[in-house]
Amino acid sequence: MGQLGRFIFTVIGVIFRHPVTGVTVVPVLPDGQIVLIRRQDTGKWGLPGGLVDWGQDIPTTAKRELQEETGLELVMIDRLVGVYSSSDRDPRLHSISILLAVQAQGVLQVQDTLEIAEVKAFSREMLPLGREEFSHDHQQQLQDYLQGKTTIA
Repeated sequence: MGQLGRFIFTVIGVIFRHPVTGVTVVPVLPDGQIVLIRRQDTGKWGLPGGLVDWGQDIPTTAKRELQEETGLELVMIDRLVGVYSSSDRDPRLHSISILLAVQAQGVLQVQDTLEIAEVKAFSREMLPLGREEFSHDHQQQLQDYLQGKTTIA
């Protein structure tokens, strides 16, 4: 195997044998409501978020994903809630998700209609908190936020 072959083999190994990094956000509106998205693929609720694009940092990814999925503007990152890395947290691939609590504003409007079916704001009392209602591990992520935890899982 030549140098090019070893390089290609190494790149494929890095891509397919390592987790990908994503960002998930808990968007909190000025009135305290929390915004969730309903996914097209599963029909379940989730937190807005997605994979970090090549060359992007975490804050830029959070801002982009929030806007694409909810139409909202990221005003300020409040805190790091956690880092979630369990290999079974996402049924599609092994991904590491960095969860941020953010202040958001604007008009709720799905931008990415291929991925997102609905976007909705909930008061804390009305959040759908059943595990079966949430995609991936987003129920746990939301619970950690609501309980004020900082989690590494």
